[in-house]
Amino acid sequence: MSSPYDPRYPPLRRRLREARLSAGLTQVEAGRALGTTQQYVNRCEAGDRRVDVLELIDFARLYGTPVAWLIEPAERDGPAPA
Repeated sequence: MSSPYDPRYPPLRRRLREARLSAGLTQVEAGRALGTTQQYVNRCEAGDRRVDVLELIDFARLYGTPVAWLIEPAERDGPAPA
């Protein structure tokens, strides 16, 4: 099992933040919409917490972005889908 400090996590963390901003949400708003807190969203984006697959699906739905875009390799970086 990998830790949140696994080198594969930075692109996911960056994309979570980018997708949230593209959706026009603050961390507080995202936390509320997910039924959790701003701290939870911050910890996921900062890499202090692992994001499991079900949470990833929830983030993608909330942000209106495909799960695949959130987890694609970094070499495919591009803007968050609208």
